[in-house]
Amino acid sequence: MNDSLHSYSPSRAQESTNAIERLYIAMRHLFNRGFYKPMGVSGETLREALLSLRPEIYGSINEEKVELNGLLYVLERLPEGIEECRFINLTSEEGYQEADFEVIIPKKRRRNCYRIDDEQMNIEITRGRSEIYDILTHLTFMYMEAEKIRKRVQLEEDDSIKRDWEKIEVFAKKKILSERERNIAISHLAFVLGRSFQEVSTTYPKFATSEDPDKLVKFIYGLGNISLQEAIDKKKREISFSPVLREQIGHHIHSTFWAYQIKKWIHQKNLFERPLHIISANMHSVMNTLYAKTVLKEKYPESSNMELYELLSDDENKSLRNEIKQYALKHGMSVIEDSSRSHIDVQIFDTLKITDYKNSDVKNAPVILVMDYAFGEQAYGAMDELLKPFKAPNETLFYMNIDSVSIMGKAGILEGDKGDIMIPNAHIFEGSSGNYPFKNELCDEDFNDSEIKTCEGSMITVLGTSLQNRDLLQFFYESTWRSIGLEMEGAHYQKAIQAASQIRKSIKENIKVRYAYYASDNPLQTGSTLASGGLGTTGVKPTYTITEKILNQILD
Repeated sequence: MNDSLHSYSPSRAQESTNAIERLYIAMRHLFNRGFYKPMGVSGETLREALLSLRPEIYGSINEEKVELNGLLYVLERLPEGIEECRFINLTSEEGYQEADFEVIIPKKRRRNCYRIDDEQMNIEITRGRSEIYDILTHLTFMYMEAEKIRKRVQLEEDDSIKRDWEKIEVFAKKKILSERERNIAISHLAFVLGRSFQEVSTTYPKFATSEDPDKLVKFIYGLGNISLQEAIDKKKREISFSPVLREQIGHHIHSTFWAYQIKKWIHQKNLFERPLHIISANMHSVMNTLYAKTVLKEKYPESSNMELYELLSDDENKSLRNEIKQYALKHGMSVIEDSSRSHIDVQIFDTLKITDYKNSDVKNAPVILVMDYAFGEQAYGAMDELLKPFKAPNETLFYMNIDSVSIMGKAGILEGDKGDIMIPNAHIFEGSSGNYPFKNELCDEDFNDSEIKTCEGSMITVLGTSLQNRDLLQFFYESTWRSIGLEMEGAHYQKAIQAASQIRKSIKENIKVRYAYYASDNPLQTGSTLASGGLGTTGVKPTYTITEKILNQILD
């Protein structure tokens, strides 16, 4: 075990569990109520629970200094300009896309958001409760950091504002700063954030975008300004949930339409009787694994498969990726663009049409369905609806010949480093008694030739990655659970698979399942959480290694 790990404290682990339970009970209560004021009495439970929990991803939330890496993490997952809005309205799909509102999509979350006016931001929820919990947690953290800023710039005795804030306000209203102005702005930001000039200088470019190199100044000003307005002018912030969202949540409305479109397509193409293999993955690894060598062998005859994958992962090689996609579309791949607002795109591969795959048995040639990543609880709705039989317009039921379900993706690891591979044999659903053991068709030995470290064991399906802290994860790792990692969808997928195979009998009982994850972070190691940044090219090798192992088993 890594030297930086420490033995867990049972009392702290229990305290953390209680804090998570309080958070979710409070969020569900506020959702049912329909609205709340995040810095008022109604939001106090969320703030206190978050302080008690001290999630690793939010860093110095319990200290007076502002947590910059945590703010960057949430900024990439919330809509542009949300720091300027007093009113946040969470809605269902209610027709905003048909109006003339500009659609704002966060950098690292596929969700549609709309800036209604100067004070209001609407966020469209189509992925279920996990998405609501994720957003509310991020907003609570963001507002708590905003309060730190306010307290550093507002003099309590007369509500006057310190000179540093007045200077930041001037710089925030300029489109682009000169180099000297930027250094002056960083100097004032350092005081306001409780950070050193060096720390702010280092973080400054991480917030920058091509359109706005001085995003940090504007973001911090927006956060502090709204907080000051509430304290001085009594302009309260408010988070609300639309009546339609409250009525529809939990009813699989988007997942039902999503799955129907897919099964309708499969039925129209007469593929229902062929063995179908479902893979939950990204939208590039299966396609590249099946076609890259064929398309690029003349250009790169000496390159190995993994070298080709690394080449394709480079942002500068967009034309090569497009070349492979165009070839794939003519040789067995079809794309079903998501129109359900589930934000889960689908690729379907007919192996009979893939040049490098020869199968004389037409009836048993595999069909591979790749679905993009679901988000938390959404995984249950999507898989549950997909595994149901298809009801044709004439009311006839068609059962798909589903041979296997494979889940690959990234997860937090508890006994290794970024880039390692985790192979679960059970999913433990955090906060419930739901435990899902299964026979994994993948095992440690399958990866012996890859030179990538692997580990096997149970994995925790957490309610939200942003809420995990070291004591709680240490408990799962060192206690008899012996968990090797954490992710957000595994138990939801397995719950749907077991219901379909063992209770509903809509798929075969002996369906094969494969689960494998590569480590995107280690929340038990300081500086290795998700807030510390992405994997970069480190993720290429484990991603494609897992993809190759899954496809080898399917195509054997």
